[in-house]
Amino acid sequence: MIEPTDKIGRITLYNADCMEVMKTFKDKQFDLAIVDPPYGIGAGSVKFINGTSKSEKPYYRQSDWDTKPPSKEYFDELKRVSKNQIIWGGNYFAEHLGNFRCFIFWDKGRRNFSYADGELAWTSFDKVARYYRKNIVEVTRDGRVHPTQKPIALYEWLLTNYAKEGDTILDTHFGSLSIGIACEKLGFELTAIELDKDYYQMAKKRLLDFKKQLTIEF
Repeated sequence: MIEPTDKIGRITLYNADCMEVMKTFKDKQFDLAIVDPPYGIGAGSVKFINGTSKSEKPYYRQSDWDTKPPSKEYFDELKRVSKNQIIWGGNYFAEHLGNFRCFIFWDKGRRNFSYADGELAWTSFDKVARYYRKNIVEVTRDGRVHPTQKPIALYEWLLTNYAKEGDTILDTHFGSLSIGIACEKLGFELTAIELDKDYYQMAKKRLLDFKKQLTIEF
């Protein structure tokens, strides 16, 4: 039995391998999984950022977490433990996910030749496709701790539009824990997993700092 590493309010955190943790969950235990697994494009390496000043940031460090995408077994297990799924980078995992109607496109609001204009998410919902625009600069304003961090506001939008009050949420690769802050703000119960110990600690601190700020404000 794998026990949670931390429990912070409604949020349960595991610093462990998500495949091992998911084995302990019941079928359809979670109402919605919102996940951002590795795409297998080398985003964790210094080489990926072309030796720019970003390599001096603490969240850009030599690491092998993005050397390959998850296996088919990961997606099978994810679908076993959750009723619905939103999977960022769905275009990288098409052979494991199949056809879908309701894709989500995040427009990053910037146009240059170094980064993609946006990112695509596969979803299990039988709804129309949706488009969300939020400038990637918002990531820096949120306090960046991970190379592939997404804005808190993006997760708030996802939860508002695809989750119902009282739904339980799962994230298997929480990275910066933006989803945790969004769940804290909106009142959702979240179970989140992160394998990397350093990113786990940085993201946990980020969540605790957010909760501390709420206490100061109110």
